[in-house]
Amino acid sequence: MTQFKPIDSIPSTPGKFKPEKSLPYIHRIRIHSSLPKLTLWSFLFLALIFVFFLLLSPPSPPSSVASRRSLRSTPWGGPAWERRVRSSARVRSKTALSVLVTGAAGFVGTHVATALKRRGDGVLGIDNFNDYYDVALKNSRKALLDRAGVLVVDGDINDADLLRKLFDVVAFTHVMHLAAQAGVRYAMENPNSYVHSNIAGFVNLLEVCKSANPQPSIVWASSSSVYGLNSKVPFSEKDRTDHPASLYAATKKADEAIAHVYNHIYGLSITGLRFFTVYGPWGRPDMAYFFFTRDILKRRVITVFEGPNHGTVARDFTYIDDIVKGCLAALDTAKKSTGSGGKKRGAAQLRVFNLGNTTPVPVSKLLSILEKLLKVKAKKRVLPLPRNGDVQFTHANISLAYKELGYKPTTNLETGLKKVC
Repeated sequence: MTQFKPIDSIPSTPGKFKPEKSLPYIHRIRIHSSLPKLTLWSFLFLALIFVFFLLLSPPSPPSSVASRRSLRSTPWGGPAWERRVRSSARVRSKTALSVLVTGAAGFVGTHVATALKRRGDGVLGIDNFNDYYDVALKNSRKALLDRAGVLVVDGDINDADLLRKLFDVVAFTHVMHLAAQAGVRYAMENPNSYVHSNIAGFVNLLEVCKSANPQPSIVWASSSSVYGLNSKVPFSEKDRTDHPASLYAATKKADEAIAHVYNHIYGLSITGLRFFTVYGPWGRPDMAYFFFTRDILKRRVITVFEGPNHGTVARDFTYIDDIVKGCLAALDTAKKSTGSGGKKRGAAQLRVFNLGNTTPVPVSKLLSILEKLLKVKAKKRVLPLPRNGDVQFTHANISLAYKELGYKPTTNLETGLKKVC
């Protein structure tokens, strides 16, 4: 199996190699010295080389760092493994879909994969189980999927050999691409992880899909973050998206451009979904509702941000069940790709939809609802919104999704949070 070098191990600005200067005494050794003296110097020289390379060898990284940076999959392949893959992806009717769900152990991925399996579709998951947040949560989601009959392959979407093998074993009709490096603020700490997962991983997946026969239809998760610094609200799919406020947003914007290229050249049917602040059970610990709840219960001080001139910071919070309905509708209405063997045979479908709730809620209101549900008064402090990639507000115009997908969210924030708390 091909092994990939972690991108974090590659310097962003490679320096020039500087060879060590020769030790001043080495070139002075005389050929005419006696044999015992020559032997002694030889042993000393070899010992010096050994110590030199011993000191250069880096210590093994902590397990948490290694798990985040490793691109290698766990062992895969063989007849037994292939039988498990086929069983998970087996459909229960002729009209059912066979779907590869990337990022299946993630928040949205777990809910989508479960919903697909429940209605009779064949589902196979793939996830690299990185430790951006507690891997135990991802393993718990995996256990949930195991009970539902969904196999989650432990592997990275940058592993082209693994992806090709999965397509050799199963003729997937659709790909639900949800794998990504999430989070806006973390990009300031580890930017390479976003380029690696969100851009390189997406390209690698599209490369495999374009060569598959038949080519699958692809539905993938973009983000409301692509609207960046736009001031016009609500955000519409027709609005400009060339002013991202974070690296995360920039990678998602790049992915939308890349999707256009693979649709145009190779005939892949591709649908992008711009999610707006998804929340719900089994959610990510880095989301505000999650750590607000934790900190309220632990009586910790909570930081609430405000915009310039004490402006309101608001989010279009969207409950996970509504997002899942939008994802399934996008899969059901996706037309077939038109390529074959990596060659385009005709025009293919290319779509982008907003999936939001259409009702922005101030973050201060979120906090008030949590106080009410938890019956605990929060300790809070108000600070200016930092320039770390966060935007002041998000607000989705979902008229296109309603028209094309029948998408109509039904869960308000308080109702949704009652299912979480």
